[in-house]
Amino acid sequence: MNYQKFDLPDPQPMGKFEHPDITAKGETRASVALNGATTLWFNTGTLCNIECENCYIFSSPTNDRLVYITRAEVEDYLDQIEQRGWPTKEIAFTGGEPFMNPEMVDITAACLERGYEVLILTNAMRPMMRKRVQTGILDLHKAHPGKLTMRISVDHHSAECHDKERGKGSFDLTLAGMEWLRDAGIPMHVAGRTIWGDTDTESRAGYAALYEKHGFDIDPNHPAQTMLFPEMDETAEVPEITTACWGILNKSPNDVMCASSRMVVKYKGDGHLTVLACTLLPYDPEFNLGKTLEEAEKPVKLNHPHCSKFCVLGGASCSA
Repeated sequence: MNYQKFDLPDPQPMGKFEHPDITAKGETRASVALNGATTLWFNTGTLCNIECENCYIFSSPTNDRLVYITRAEVEDYLDQIEQRGWPTKEIAFTGGEPFMNPEMVDITAACLERGYEVLILTNAMRPMMRKRVQTGILDLHKAHPGKLTMRISVDHHSAECHDKERGKGSFDLTLAGMEWLRDAGIPMHVAGRTIWGDTDTESRAGYAALYEKHGFDIDPNHPAQTMLFPEMDETAEVPEITTACWGILNKSPNDVMCASSRMVVKYKGDGHLTVLACTLLPYDPEFNLGKTLEEAEKPVKLNHPHCSKFCVLGGASCSA
């Protein structure tokens, strides 16, 4: 019998961040074990009062891909924290704009009443400045002084650059919100961005001048009080993180955000909440860890450019 010989094409080389366990070079991909979940994040919903130029989660007045969560849903996860014995100290909220969620004040109350510190990421604009919300915030601050902190999105210390990202007039509206928080004695931190090309020293000097001008009690040089986030470009050329990188970089897996936190979201159309590995990757199914905190205790494989650029090499973290 004669067999015809066929020339089979060579297999295509594997690209970066394609295989969960192996890098493009065939090395073992690094993973991070949960080593004490000190922060549990909740995304309150992707709806926002503004639409920023480079929002990593695409929040806008029309994006409801992540829908509003409720107090009862949050309380269920607070129960799970206790059941699992997690050493959680902080409950943190991001969006969208958290104060778009009609239950945000009640949700915050539920966390404070259980003794947690609460961090809310907000643009401090009109949703926070509604009278009902202001009254709720003041009541919570009075009942739990020093336990509630607002992290305000101030993309740059100048109105010109900030407004390029967030829309004309947004800088002044945010400052008005911060001045109200200042007068109420509510602790504030700031989240800025490094997109502008300033050096770290230049950026922090600019924020220092802004804080001094407005009497804001925020340390421009404290990395948790003035967080300067690297940009998150998924198309950027970044190295993959292998198990050997920890020694090469002189870093520990425990330094990475997913070693100490998880995020809970609710996808539109789902009848349940979902626990994710990271606040930065809400739409990547590979980082969906399950419905419960118990399921979310599994290690996280660093199989995304954000893991490399933002967390490992950038040294950034959404938590303090």
